[in-house]
Amino acid sequence: MLFGSSGIRRPYGTDLPSLALDLGSVLGRPGARILVGRDTRTTGPVLETLFSAGLLGSGANVCLAGVVPTPVVAFGTRYFDTGIMITASHNPENYNGFKLLRPDGSSFTGSDQERVRDGLGREPFQSWDQQGALSSYDALSPYIQAVMSGREPAERVKMVLDCGNGAGSMVSPHLLDMLGVRVSCVNTNPLGHFARPSEPLEEYLSHLPPLIRTTRSAGGIAHDGDADRLMAFDNRGRFISGDQLMMLFILYLGAKKVVTSFDASMAIEEVAEVRRTPVGDTFISEELSRWGDFGGEPSGAWIFPRHSLCPDGPYAAALFCEIASAGDIAEQIDSMPKYPVIRKSFPCENATEILSALGAANPTDGLRVSGEEGWFLVRASGTEPKIRITAEGRDRLKAREMFEKGVKAVKEWKAA
Repeated sequence: MLFGSSGIRRPYGTDLPSLALDLGSVLGRPGARILVGRDTRTTGPVLETLFSAGLLGSGANVCLAGVVPTPVVAFGTRYFDTGIMITASHNPENYNGFKLLRPDGSSFTGSDQERVRDGLGREPFQSWDQQGALSSYDALSPYIQAVMSGREPAERVKMVLDCGNGAGSMVSPHLLDMLGVRVSCVNTNPLGHFARPSEPLEEYLSHLPPLIRTTRSAGGIAHDGDADRLMAFDNRGRFISGDQLMMLFILYLGAKKVVTSFDASMAIEEVAEVRRTPVGDTFISEELSRWGDFGGEPSGAWIFPRHSLCPDGPYAAALFCEIASAGDIAEQIDSMPKYPVIRKSFPCENATEILSALGAANPTDGLRVSGEEGWFLVRASGTEPKIRITAEGRDRLKAREMFEKGVKAVKEWKAA
């Protein structure tokens, strides 16, 4: 499978370098303008070079943005034909890959991906006198200006920021400082090696609550490797679940029409009109292009369609600080509807095969089973060899019951 639920990614080695050259030659065409960025991974420079070579050889003009977050490239793509982000997002640092972006900031749709697959293996290189040109491009300045104009200052707010040594290090500390936030920075050196696992899960961020309490900060925020995600803590040092963070944004923005994924809490429907999609920001962005004023996933991907159709961690960071400056985050979280949710993933090399056997039309979309008091979703991860099971109930007992039903379905197939 070439494309997952959010671009192309896999461990470095195998076929990634040759794929970079091949993809560049497929995506380029004479006279096209292509924006290319990368995250901090140590394999980024070689993939950038190979990808650019494929683009140049096909006659495209390549503008290099350097090390920047995915949302910076997505925002800048409005001035180009296509945007390319070299990243494996929240995957471990030995992974890398490619996110292919449209001018509205959204990821390539299914039909776009099909055209790419059909083009692989061809020889689109142009003759010696039709080669493209290579140049550098400042994508950061217009992006920061756009965020600054879209959000209010958050002066006198203290915030702990953990960029996980990823591309967010190039933007979020500076952006929040410009907005008046007093930032305590952690892991904001773009080293190419991650001091913590890149995915901003609660179990990887245990160092933040003591810092929040010690510095008497209004909260804490954390990015993944390419900063398209943001997760947060309140002023008491408590981790805010993705469902609660989504509701916090919905209520503050006054969003009435919200697009979210099948694995989001049913509590979301108590604060807005909701349309659901399969898990993956590509699906949410595609639906937001037709309907809705805000979208997101519990994983920490937040999409602000008036700004861009790409999940945007630094924009979300600015918004979170703005909310913190307007009131007590913990009090707002405690006032929200909440139901027990269980989310777990299990390593599984044949996850796609299992989900297909269970009856899923698309393994990464999975199967969602609803009952009167809850639901469960079983799906194959679109980014790693894993099966993910999510369940929710009106109480803990019902959530556990729904979760065990999902586990049972997988175990029964394995035993067959």
